Amino acid sequence: MAKFDENFFKASNTEQTKLEDILSESESILWQGKPKKSAYILAKVFKMLPLALLWLLFDGFFIGMLLSSGATKNMPPFLIVFICVFFLFHLIPVWIWIAGIVTANRQHKNLEYAFTDKRIIIRSGIIGIDVNSIYYVDIVNVNLKVGLIDKLLKVGDIYLLSGNKAQVLWDIENPYHITTRLQKIVNDIKSDVYYPNALRPEVNEGYNTKYKDK
Repeated sequence: MAKFDENFFKASNTEQTKLEDILSESESILWQGKPKKSAYILAKVFKMLPLALLWLLFDGFFIGMLLSSGATKNMPPFLIVFICVFFLFHLIPVWIWIAGIVTANRQHKNLEYAFTDKRIIIRSGIIGIDVNSIYYVDIVNVNLKVGLIDKLLKVGDIYLLSGNKAQVLWDIENPYHITTRLQKIVNDIKSDVYYPNALRPEVNEGYNTKYKDK
């Protein structure tokens, strides 16, 4: 029977917010990084920008028509309050866009990625800190997306498909190099898990398979 350690689940006096504090015993970091700040904040500005501007222009047109026509002068107070509340809620897409821009710096400060020899760790949050772990053995695909703005800023987004869930590592510098290395880590560790060294034959003819036309 394994020895029970009564201190195993005891919390330390300091809150664990650094990536180094999240690591398990014997776990080491292979790569650690953050999104490029200028690219990340710029992406928040352009995200929903066309929709937010169209929504703002649409509502602004009707609000301007009401004010310029003088229709509000003869309206009962409760109707004016109703119209104000209506547009306040109708402009929610604009408020969401503004909130994304305002909180972008805070999000970037708390957002950090790490590749360890066991998993991928994503640290994020605005007020509290969330930690998400993706184990290499669960990763199905590692893809890279580089848009026009990404190309100009020399960054890229790495998409990780794990089961039916997708995670994105945003605005990574040297994206092609990092993606290639990550793909190799995933392949190597999955091979070790599914086909340990002790079970590997010295000669495997499958590695030298030749494909020829009939």
